[in-house]
Amino acid sequence: MNTMNQSGWKPGTPVAATGDADYPTVTGNKALMLEERLIFELGTPDTCGVDLPEPDTDAPNRLGKFARKQPMDLPGLSEPETVRHYTRLSRQNYAIDLGLFPLGSCTMKHNPRLNEKVARMPGFADVHPLQPVDTIKGALGVIDELSHWLIELTGMSAVAMSPKAGAHGELCGILCIRAALEARGDARKVVLVPESAHGTNPATAAFAGYEVENIPAGKDGRVDLAALKARLGPDVAGVMITNPNTCGLFERDMKAISDAVHDAGGLVYCDGANFNAIMGRVRPGDLGVDAMHINLHKTFSTPHGGGGPGSGPVVLSEALAPFAPLPFVTKDAGTGEIHLVEEENVGDEFPGSFGRMTAFHGQMGMFTRALTYILSHGADGLRQASGDAVLNANYLLRSLDDVLDAPFGDAGHCMHEALFSDHGFAEGTSTLDLAKGLIDEGFHPMTMYFPLVVHGAMLVEPTETESKAVLDQFATAMRSLAERAKAGDETLQTAPHHAPRARLDEAQAARKPVLAWQRPEGE
Repeated sequence: MNTMNQSGWKPGTPVAATGDADYPTVTGNKALMLEERLIFELGTPDTCGVDLPEPDTDAPNRLGKFARKQPMDLPGLSEPETVRHYTRLSRQNYAIDLGLFPLGSCTMKHNPRLNEKVARMPGFADVHPLQPVDTIKGALGVIDELSHWLIELTGMSAVAMSPKAGAHGELCGILCIRAALEARGDARKVVLVPESAHGTNPATAAFAGYEVENIPAGKDGRVDLAALKARLGPDVAGVMITNPNTCGLFERDMKAISDAVHDAGGLVYCDGANFNAIMGRVRPGDLGVDAMHINLHKTFSTPHGGGGPGSGPVVLSEALAPFAPLPFVTKDAGTGEIHLVEEENVGDEFPGSFGRMTAFHGQMGMFTRALTYILSHGADGLRQASGDAVLNANYLLRSLDDVLDAPFGDAGHCMHEALFSDHGFAEGTSTLDLAKGLIDEGFHPMTMYFPLVVHGAMLVEPTETESKAVLDQFATAMRSLAERAKAGDETLQTAPHHAPRARLDEAQAARKPVLAWQRPEGE
């Protein structure tokens, strides 16, 4: 749909007569919002932005059967054309430096520039995983210092630093649990996963070879403790629970859940993706958790999509510490000297390690960012950050619960994210429509249709980095869109109208994606 042509403007009509600034232009540009063609349309294979020497046709071909038979058909552009192309595309992207990212369960928050400065310091930015150990003592020191903070913040006994993301960390924790059970000759086959857990939890358990059984949630959006206790038995290896959960609620019965699982001979894995809400206030180790991954790229620095890789260290209880994966860093209690424990020097102290999660030591760039974030905040600052995250989410929840359905609004305070549903929307109007309308209002949409336990779910996480003025502006936009959705405003069903592109057919794009560009015939 081209909204420019719906304004009623006709060629030759003075612009002022339409009273509408949304009129067509010859170029497709709208002032500083420039229409950008595909790079294949801008350049051609027979042009090049640099002077290259002619190939030596008499030189021997060492590629053999791997030599390219046909030209690559890549577009050639000059330097200014190339720079302008990607700059124009970047202006059509939403970014954390432009505004609020309300994605629930993602913690898309501002990344302090100090973190980036430290990550780019010589000795960090240019460290190589294949360097001799005696040349990377400073990097190992960073890993050791960060490990200390993570253990202190969680009340656990050890930490595996090598996992590279949240799901990778989940797998690490489950493999530790499996190694511990096998070490005592206990072959259990079932992992229990509550409905309120992240979707990666059952996938991880299944990938590790376990049978997965769901535990229902109660009316308050939390784990049904009675149902969980009723299912525990000698075949249950453990439970994978997300706390705070995907309904944005703290699992108040966490200690009771852990005690029940331990009494039945199982172990407890906690998904720590939402640690941003409880950091400095609740220690998972005190709640009986045996393993928990921490998304460094969510809690302690820029998240996925925000400018860097992920990292998912796994903190372990005393029961699981002997089964941590290799490699890991240790410090001599007497001399303070730091050592790297690998397969060749694992010794008798760590006989239960199940091996490696990755080839090297983890994401060094995220280690430096996270430690910088922690040291610049201090213990009191980390506690304030989690408190501000919860305060901001509850402010949005109570600012919108009179116009949007909040399915667990009566269950007490939410944590770092507020959950709404499409209940009350007019027939034919959906959560997707409201989200697309939010694009017109200049905001990135919130998480949609998740968690699955809520129909038409909208999961909003403002994080601690947003001011009250930003939250008020977002709430105003959401209120307006909610009222339009309830009234059945048909223009909302065709939003966005002001974005660089109109609404896409997402189902068609998923089922029949166009993965390669073909030059039109005749060109």
